[in-house]
Amino acid sequence: MSVVKKNFYRLAFAVALAAAFALPASAQETKIGVVNIQALMSNSPQTKSAMDALQEEFAPRQREILAKQKDYEDQATKFQKDAAVLGETERRNAERSLRDLQRELTRLQNEFQEDLNLRQNEELGLLQQALLKEIQEYATRESYDLIVGDGVLYASGAVNITEAVLRAVEANFQATSAAQ
Repeated sequence: MSVVKKNFYRLAFAVALAAAFALPASAQETKIGVVNIQALMSNSPQTKSAMDALQEEFAPRQREILAKQKDYEDQATKFQKDAAVLGETERRNAERSLRDLQRELTRLQNEFQEDLNLRQNEELGLLQQALLKEIQEYATRESYDLIVGDGVLYASGAVNITEAVLRAVEANFQATSAAQ
């Protein structure tokens, strides 16, 4: 579990605990809702939009890596065919060239994966903040006293408001997309 995700869950739990203890003892009816954060993250249009944007952002580098990989495979195949007829110096130079190309390909792949992971974590962090804000706005608008997220051991369907919050998230996304 990423550090961002852990911090998000801690924050959500802390907010839920603070709200629970802030409730007046004489409250007759408390409105409590449960939100499945993972389902909200997985199904929100913002997540799909962010992942599509990342795919588009990293597509040129991915194509470059695939081209390098094809070049390496072509050179390796050519070397295997010609190895028997190459002189000692030519063979050593071809092996060195293949090793250099393989190192460069490995370096490019590692850098790509690190950069992609970093950007995904950045986007997911921003998305989690936006969804937490959406949950808070929904809870205020619908007069909830307490909203809890993951970590709940039991919640009946009567208090699970994930679908309603998801509809609000989708509506806000549509409104924001239309305004742009």
